[in-house]
This record gives sequence, C-alpha cells and structure tokens, in this order.
Amino acid sequence: MTQPSDADARRAVKPVICYPNDTLPKPDLALYQAARDGATKIDEVIAPPREAACFRAAAGQFFRITSVEGPQVGDLNLWNANDLSERFYSGKSRALHGAHLTTGERMWSSFPHLRPMATITEDTLGWYGIDAYGGSVHDVIGTRCDPYTGNLLAGSQYHHCCHSNLTRALADELGVSLSEAEPHVHDVLNVFMCTGFTRDTGQYFMKSSPVRPGDYIEFFAEIDILGALSACPGGDCSSEHSSDTAACYPLKVEVFAPQAGALDEWQRPDVNGYDRSHGR
Repeated sequence: MTQPSDADARRAVKPVICYPNDTLPKPDLALYQAARDGATKIDEVIAPPREAACFRAAAGQFFRITSVEGPQVGDLNLWNANDLSERFYSGKSRALHGAHLTTGERMWSSFPHLRPMATITEDTLGWYGIDAYGGSVHDVIGTRCDPYTGNLLAGSQYHHCCHSNLTRALADELGVSLSEAEPHVHDVLNVFMCTGFTRDTGQYFMKSSPVRPGDYIEFFAEIDILGALSACPGGDCSSEHSSDTAACYPLKVEVFAPQAGALDEWQRPDVNGYDRSHGR
C-alpha cells in the first residue's frame, strides 16, 4: 500500500496520556512504613517450583514476595477474600500506572468496585527502571502462561503453566472443583518478570529477570486479600515461557501484621462511587 504524502506528519503527532493520574488518591507511604516498622510476621507460604500456593492477608496487613534460592518469576492473582467477583484488574492498573508497577503504585480491582486492592510499599528492583530495549520489571502486560495458548501454537498438553498452577491452588484453597475454580483465575501481575514490546514489530518480549535471591516486592493490603502465586515454569524467563527444563526455584510469601493502633489514621478504600445507572 502506498503511504500518503503526509505520512511523516501523521506519525509526528504528539501522544496524549489516556488517563492522567495526578488526581488519583495518593497512598500515605509514610504511614504505611511506620506501621510496617513495628509489624510482626504472622504467616509464611512457599510456592514450589512450577507450582502455585494461596495465601491470605487481612486489610491493613503487609505481604512480601521474595526470591529464594535462585532467580524466579512469579504470577500473582488477587481476590477480595470475601467476594471473589472482585479481583485484580491488570488492564486498568496498566492504564492508570503504566506497563510495569513499582513502589507507590497500586493493584486495582475489577468493575464495579475499581478500588485499590494492594499498594506496593517496597521494591528492591525499583533501581532497574526501563532498559535500552524498553524492558522493565513487574509487568501488567502479559496474561499468564496457559495450556490453551500452548495447545493453539504447539498442540501441547502442558499442565504446569501458571494458569493451571493457579487453578489447582485456588481449587485446593476453596475446596472446590477445578472447573469451579478456573473462571476465577485472571490476568496477573508478573512479579519479577522483565518484559516490554519490540520496537520493530511491537511484539511482547521477555528477557532474563534481574531478580536475585533476597530481592522482594512488598504490598500493603487495602482490603481483605486472598492471593495465589505461581512460580512460573519459565524460571527467570530468559529462554522459555513454559518449560520442564528451565531452572526453577521457589518463591516465598510472608504476611506481617502491624501493632494495634498503628493504622488508626488509615481508612479502608470504599468501592467506586459511580452510581451504576449507565445512562438510564
């Protein structure tokens, strides 16, 4: 197709940010840090390599995901522990904050709730920024490795991808069947994963994660949280997305409870204030 004579001018049009976020409610990170300083560890869960595990954190508690033993990427789902229809909305979190999340940014919940579920309070990989390839860490771009795409592209029947891992873990946690659990599994925060889009073809890429044992990302639970974390079969995602041969390591989740009174100034976020009349 012949390009128009004004093609360069059309390409030169300046972009407009779709959702300017300067009016978003700001988390009180100083208050959260003061509460975290006196917090006590109350739980620990390990997501084994190529498997997933569930955990719970009450509103006002903290949960930390740590790389242990070796570089490892994790796929994170969050639900309202009291209502699974409210769950992490990766697309809206991406629209509000950008393709990758870090300290001070939030995991937002699905419609009609659209409120903060968790706020990132610490990120030891925050130094990475955006590299020369356009890559960064903790993405809300990718969906999660799954058996359906594997079957579509390669005719495979692979069961230890993150979608299946999360499905099994949630089914076990709730005591329900796989078919009942699966519809609740949703697009993830790709914890520690280093990703971006190629400049020439616009394709989603991954590269070796910069995470090392001891690195962590920590969250403040804004509501009662049920979480599920999968230790991705791609390991550090340096070569394959779903694999039985990639080096994989466990991920640790720890939950911390602040001392009584530490969050007296904090208020749990209300559900979104839209009246839901939809013009009628």
